[in-house]
Formats: sequence, structure tokens, C-alpha cells
Amino acid sequence: MLPATDQRVPQHTPDRYNAEIRRKTEANIARYAREGRGAIDRRLAELDQEWDIERVLEANAASVALVGVGLAALVNRKFLLLPALVGGFLLQHALQGWCPPVPLFRRLGVRTSAEINQERFALKSLRGDFQHLPAGDGIDQTLVHSTLRAVSL
Repeated sequence: MLPATDQRVPQHTPDRYNAEIRRKTEANIARYAREGRGAIDRRLAELDQEWDIERVLEANAASVALVGVGLAALVNRKFLLLPALVGGFLLQHALQGWCPPVPLFRRLGVRTSAEINQERFALKSLRGDFQHLPAGDGIDQTLVHSTLRAVSL
């Protein structure tokens, strides 16, 4: 059975790394709550630029694969094993949420998009983005647009 997309990486990350990432996220939320709206706005802009684990792995894999192809063309064809290995690891990550660089990147604090969004939505809530959403049983375009606007960026 394949793990759920948003749980693949945390399930294959040592608990101590997950706990440290969680602790830092909670510390960030507490810090920006104390500093106020301007600091929250700046932090939300920073979160928009933060690379999640998927992007970091993709960039890393592409770099290693390109180096392997270059070395194969310039030095020895045996270096084609490097891009083949990277491709296998990417497939393993897509299916299981784990590949050899994941523990290193997680230890360095690279978060999943869900972990980044947890901080984003907590900060937006502290800023008051959700208190003005229309309530009610009926779903209308105003509710849909207001909700999407509140949770975006």
C-alpha cells in the first residue's frame, strides 16, 4: 500500500527530524504572533519563496543527472549509471516518499508543502484573514471567492 501524498515524506523521516521541523514551525508562529501584522506579512512573503522537499529533490536529481550525462560524454560512458540511478531514486520517492537524500534534506530542515502550509495558514489566521468569511449553509460565489482569497498566498 502506498502512503498518502502528504504523509509520504514524514512517514519516512526519523521522528527526531520531524519533531525538530515541528518545533521550528511552532517557534516561528509564536514569534510572528508577538511581532504583529507587519512581521506576519513579511513571513508570508518568505514562505512564498521557500522550497519544499519535492522541489529540492527535483533540483538535486536534475543536477546530478546532468553531471552524469556530461561526465559520460566527456570522460566515460559508465557515468550514465549516475542518471539511471537518480531516475530510480526519483521513482522510489514518488511511490514511497523516500530516497537517499531525503534524510539529509529533512535534517537540514527542508519541509513538505503541507508543513509550509501549516505555518502559512496559522499565520493567516493570526492576521485575521479568516474571520470575515461569510457563513451559512448555502454555497454561493461570494463564499467560494472569499474562501479562496483567504487561503491563497
